[in-house]
Amino acid sequence: MWPLPIGCLIAGALLAVATLAVDRATDYGLVPQSLTGTPSDAQTILSSFATTLVSLTTLVLTVTLVAVQLAMGQFSPRIVGALLADRWSQLAIGLFGASFLVVVLTLREIRGSTTGTVPGLSMLLSYVLMLASLVVLVLFVHHAGQGLRAAGLIDLVGDRSREFIVREHGETPVLTGGPDAIVAAEPGNVVRVDRPALVAAARQSDCVLELVPVVGDFVVGGAPLFRVHPGTRSTASAAGDPAGPLRASDVTRHLLLGSERVHTEDLAYGFRKLVDIAVRSIAQPFNDPTTAVQALHRLHDLLRQVAARPLPCGEHRDEDGVVRLVERTVSWDGYVRLAFDEIRMAGASEPQVTRKMCAALADLKSVAPPDRQGPLDRQVRLLDAAVRRCHEDEEDVVAALTPDTEGIGSGADVTAAPDLGRVPDLGEPTGYRPAHE
Repeated sequence: MWPLPIGCLIAGALLAVATLAVDRATDYGLVPQSLTGTPSDAQTILSSFATTLVSLTTLVLTVTLVAVQLAMGQFSPRIVGALLADRWSQLAIGLFGASFLVVVLTLREIRGSTTGTVPGLSMLLSYVLMLASLVVLVLFVHHAGQGLRAAGLIDLVGDRSREFIVREHGETPVLTGGPDAIVAAEPGNVVRVDRPALVAAARQSDCVLELVPVVGDFVVGGAPLFRVHPGTRSTASAAGDPAGPLRASDVTRHLLLGSERVHTEDLAYGFRKLVDIAVRSIAQPFNDPTTAVQALHRLHDLLRQVAARPLPCGEHRDEDGVVRLVERTVSWDGYVRLAFDEIRMAGASEPQVTRKMCAALADLKSVAPPDRQGPLDRQVRLLDAAVRRCHEDEEDVVAALTPDTEGIGSGADVTAAPDLGRVPDLGEPTGYRPAHE
């Protein structure tokens, strides 16, 4: 960690000595005091700079040590070396230290109070370094926040290992997909797709593009991004636009790969985050089923929003109605399985979680159209079987499979008015049938 900061300190000291020598050679008249202020003003400003730079250096060192501790405790102690060798941290420490050294040497050269000499060039250098330090501070905080993510640490190790492979064996990736495939030059998650531009490019070349990964999928370097299928020549000719060859750059520039999934066009990523929160809260040593229920509330709401709405078919057409882009999309069954499968398997022994799942499934069945009842029935059947494996007593099974109502999930003793029709009979779980039937 130390070579780059030490180099910055040496460079700062040499730069300060050089600017002070220029100021002395010009009898401190190179830069007028209208820019630097009086000696008293310059001393006050530089003293504030020095104090601030010490605080910034301490902040960077603290954040670096916190990052090391978090990485060791949550991920792997073997990742510490990669964090200490991070160039951004080294540059921030080196810049703040070098700026502090320049400010102190410049402060030492100021003579007098109201009247006296001010090394103007060195003062300007101090101003520039202070401004650069503020900019680097903002960038460093952003970099540190990104680096503390699990994806950031994984990418840190993966990128360095990939650089080693490229350095030792060349940049030629292993290509797959055949001659009709357009492959990814770099690895990453598909975070954005410009579908109108892809349709226009396919129309121009009279072909049909098939997007191989789903939005949010991770694509390895050299894996196919698109498959190109021939179109109808008559369509392009009728439009007065002769079909030309499709270059890979004409397609790949309309698809953005990122280091991590985002919510921009990836609804399933929101489901994934909520499921992760729920599963993690159920697992030991946390054992917090209430948090899992809160995540299930939001999953229930999301599924209810899409239950009766048409989902994207994955076909995109040009002005003539010809299919030009085909992509795979997440189906209703996919969203239901994503929302419930992992939580069901992890929380089958938690009555609070299973009751909430019962209530969510019962409500979704009441709003989903007939052709979308199958995935919900599957979840009902699997949840019943999972709860029966965890509880031997039939009354416990019935309690765990009773749809959660307002207050029951939190353990409150709630008695609902019979005529409200909101609380089902606790003697028989709504929407579930005993195994003997």
